[in-house]
Amino acid sequence: MHRESIKSAARIVVKLGTGVLTDSRKLIDPAQLEQLVAQVAALRRAGREVVLVTSGAVGAGMGALGYESRPAHLAEKQACAAVGQSRLMAAYDKLFSAHGLLVAQVLLTHDDLEHHERHLNARNTLVTLLDRGVVPIINENDAVSFTEIKFGDNDKLSALVASLLPADLLVILTTVDGVMEHFGQAHAKTIPVIEQIDAAIEGLAGGTTSDTAVGGMASKVQAAKIAVRSGIPLVIASGHKTDALARILAGEDEGTLFVAPPTRLQGRKRWIAFFHHPKGALFVDDGAKKALREAGKSLLPPGVARCEGDFVAGDVVRLCDLDGLEFARGIARAGSVAVRERTLSKEELVHRDDLVIL
Repeated sequence: MHRESIKSAARIVVKLGTGVLTDSRKLIDPAQLEQLVAQVAALRRAGREVVLVTSGAVGAGMGALGYESRPAHLAEKQACAAVGQSRLMAAYDKLFSAHGLLVAQVLLTHDDLEHHERHLNARNTLVTLLDRGVVPIINENDAVSFTEIKFGDNDKLSALVASLLPADLLVILTTVDGVMEHFGQAHAKTIPVIEQIDAAIEGLAGGTTSDTAVGGMASKVQAAKIAVRSGIPLVIASGHKTDALARILAGEDEGTLFVAPPTRLQGRKRWIAFFHHPKGALFVDDGAKKALREAGKSLLPPGVARCEGDFVAGDVVRLCDLDGLEFARGIARAGSVAVRERTLSKEELVHRDDLVIL
């Protein structure tokens, strides 16, 4: 039933991880890249719009510059990305051209999607490219990114791109068949459908020991949280199968499907929830948490037990319960100084229109 709903997906974001793009020497694997491009081209011929989020720039640059493992120093990673990105795009351009398709390079930093006007501009650019039949190829701008402006990994970036558009489906192609039970053991098996991301599911997702990749399954499950809350289903599947995308879009049991709710979060709320580095946190009592979650109320100053961080009116903040669990995000209507000094009266501290339950 859940698989049936993704058969009609018209706009798809496909993320390709470093592990499925590079060979044992850390170089781009031409045969593998060719079969992945062929799968995307087949979706385009079927009339579907496709946005590609690609890893592989640092990995491609590592091979070219002679690194045996992922460099530890930021400047070296950025040098690898700068060399590798041009090689990566040249390969994509050549392969997609053979299918009669144009590609466009789009390099993003977190700032581009956090700033509201730039956020909308990025969306307009991508939609225009899709309208013209172009395949946008997106990567983080690793040559200039540093910790404060990084997305963290391309799994998260792909979820944010899917949320930005918004897409009808996000597919993350990786080196495994999906989220696995008993991973690495003889009786390992793929979980076909996940309807709720709970502690048990997160416990199944480990990191990565790859020399070229970052994140691993843990980052993919975090990406699934963003996609699903945005109202977008996500499939994690193997990028080594030449028919993976076709099978997924045919509604077949390929990979692991994370089911999304039937209602989609509206655009501004998606921007508030996922596209910011929150500047602080408000810890609220049980009564306020219940009013926010169950009654759709605004947050009033009396409900705030304590405040962390330094923020001003207009900043996005985390809303946490007394145990420290983040359950919402919102735009503060007053700064941290006023909150701590208890100088606010009964006006809304975070208005319900500026608040998203996670």
